[in-house]
Amino acid sequence: MTGIRKGVLLAAGLGTRLVPYSKEMPKEMLPLFEGADGKVFLKPVIQMIFEQLYDAGLREFCFVVGRGKRAIEDHFTPDWGFVDYLEESGKEEYAAMLREFYSKVESSFITWVNQPKPKGTGHAVLMARTFVGDDYFVAAAADNVFLGENVALSLVSLFEKLGAPLLAVKRVSDPRRYGVVVGRSVGEKLYEVEGIVEKPSKPVSYLANTSLYVFPPEIFKAIDETKPSPRGEVEITDSIQILLHRGVKFYAYESAADWVDVGTWETFFKAILLSLRHSGGYNLVSDFLNAVRNGSV
Repeated sequence: MTGIRKGVLLAAGLGTRLVPYSKEMPKEMLPLFEGADGKVFLKPVIQMIFEQLYDAGLREFCFVVGRGKRAIEDHFTPDWGFVDYLEESGKEEYAAMLREFYSKVESSFITWVNQPKPKGTGHAVLMARTFVGDDYFVAAAADNVFLGENVALSLVSLFEKLGAPLLAVKRVSDPRRYGVVVGRSVGEKLYEVEGIVEKPSKPVSYLANTSLYVFPPEIFKAIDETKPSPRGEVEITDSIQILLHRGVKFYAYESAADWVDVGTWETFFKAILLSLRHSGGYNLVSDFLNAVRNGSV
């Protein structure tokens, strides 16, 4: 178990780049592949993130949601009758997977906070202020995830050693699409953050912010003081920059794992392929395609 017990999952975005799918079904419920015991399953991306935070030792969770996100709350409401049905139908693998997920849900404290209108990541984090109180906490965007490494566990472990806030970064080829971190190397894959810039027009770094953080409670006061960006949103990167100016030390951990998101159909398609590779499902797809070519399906 770790000193950090609280996690905030940010799932209030409208997903406008996935309309009409995201009109009523949250983008955070889009499925990715995951393998277990030689089997391949589909899991909603938000479930994968929750389970990674749980496996990192967190047991208290705040889901920040908005209109049209009821499907997420339903998914995190255990349906043991359905598990019994799967067992009676001989689908033991699926029953076991759901049983494990539901056990994690029932051994956690989960609260739901509604963000009626999306006003940026900073504002979404601010919605969890009462839940967090004076504790350090993990915050994670619920529409992207690392595959091949539990990066939340890596951040929590680093926090125990460093005693300072952290964020996860990933080296990218085109940093203009992301918030990027400028820092100096202080160890293998570890940087002391000197600055963070949201979507720079000219590259200042190739270390992209992946929206996975260990925050101090002081982040809320910084958000209070953060002015909306030109696009009208409260950017969490601006709030982090306020803390940096006040001498709060942040570290950035660069993961070598694959980082995927489901925010657009292009990135979702890439996420599907990468999750299929990590799950060990490529052979299954190859067998299926051969069967199609042979006319047996």
